[in-house]
Amino acid sequence: MVEIRLTNTRTRKKELFMPLDAENVRLYLCGPTVYDRAHLGNARPVLVFDVLVRLLHHVYGPDQVTYVRNFTDVEDKINDRAAALGRSIRDLTEETIGWYHQDMDAIGALRPDHEPRATDYIAEMVEMIELLMTQGHAYAAEGHVLFDVRSFPEYGRLSGRSVDDMIAGARVEVAPFKRDPMDFVLWKPSDADTPGWDSPWGRGRPGWHIECSAMSRALLGDTFDIHGGGIDLQFPHHENEVAQSCCAHPEGDFAKVWLHNEMLQVEGKKMSKSLGNFFTVRDLLERDVPGEVIRFVMLSTHYRKPMDWTDAKAKDAEAVLRRWRGLTDGTEPASGPAPAVIDALADDLNTAGAIAALHELAGQGDAAGLLASARMLGLLLPEMGAWADDAPLQDEIAEKIAEICRLWRELRNAKEFSKADTLRDEMASVGIRLVAEKDGSAGFNFIQPFSQDRTAELSEQLAGALKRWGQ
Repeated sequence: MVEIRLTNTRTRKKELFMPLDAENVRLYLCGPTVYDRAHLGNARPVLVFDVLVRLLHHVYGPDQVTYVRNFTDVEDKINDRAAALGRSIRDLTEETIGWYHQDMDAIGALRPDHEPRATDYIAEMVEMIELLMTQGHAYAAEGHVLFDVRSFPEYGRLSGRSVDDMIAGARVEVAPFKRDPMDFVLWKPSDADTPGWDSPWGRGRPGWHIECSAMSRALLGDTFDIHGGGIDLQFPHHENEVAQSCCAHPEGDFAKVWLHNEMLQVEGKKMSKSLGNFFTVRDLLERDVPGEVIRFVMLSTHYRKPMDWTDAKAKDAEAVLRRWRGLTDGTEPASGPAPAVIDALADDLNTAGAIAALHELAGQGDAAGLLASARMLGLLLPEMGAWADDAPLQDEIAEKIAEICRLWRELRNAKEFSKADTLRDEMASVGIRLVAEKDGSAGFNFIQPFSQDRTAELSEQLAGALKRWGQ
């Protein structure tokens, strides 16, 4: 059997993955708070876990894997957004969940086995809070219930921080009813305009952290295999989950392995609305960046490294995927992925290494192996390829560009580099980048995403170029 090794945030080590039960491998990913469109950074943990789930399906079988990703549908950001729009909270969350499904489907992410909504697990949250209070780990104060951080000696182990250091570095105002500045809210009161549920502490709503603890336990048990999310969730969200879950149910160990992906940048800078480089997955899709291209770019960087989204990477990814789809057109996939691809993924989800192996397969002309292996990463799937059928390469365009590529290759082979450069520059002026491949052939990609309404114009430009070059 394939040996999978994963870097466990909790131990800071790459470890051999040994599931608690090989017939029921269980994993949980913190999902979105549903008040607006998912931005590109939100998509990264989804794609990381999507590849992980595909690998686990390959190794253990699809029926032996249980994947849970939640929706937080009760939270102050949701309340504020609904009030600003003059809409009901339920209406807003339903619409946003629909958007989320559309966008994650578009980048090829498999739907989880369970997608619990926080509002469906209020009873489980109340029960867990009551347990924490009974065991001396939580206390009520002014309509709130708070977790007593000092009651859990291992608090800070996941994030590698001490409680005293956290307090020393804090720059936030501490509520006067807290016994300790680091204590966090499990339950808080609701007013007449805020969603609320009856509880032993009055009408109120849960704090954010208790949601995932209650939902993961209900669906995966006291101890399960893998928990993950973006590195921004490591503290305080995941640290607090560990504390409240282990205290409420000390017979369990909560999550054995913790996976955290690094953050996303855009053109070398942190994505930020103030910098004007903030965009959602839907923004990219509406700019005619195909979902498969988004997926390829995101997977080209190892999940534990910062991922830098650039327009150049998107263009290069589109060109690569076009070539691969052309190579595999009409091909039946091999019986399984290439060993090099599986080895890369089994080594701490090295998607960049797996994509390098795909390039090797393409270079060898192994269309069947490329197709089976790419599909292991959620690429070259039939349902992901409509973009390649619809946009630039209609037959007449394809034939003319192929002729241009042939001419350019012949000029280079004849060492007529000045003419070759002139032809290359002429093609660049109409939006086509000519590319010299390692095997001596000539390829191309589009400098800007191609718009279908440019077909007639481009066809005319290419015809003029061929005429000028004597074809």
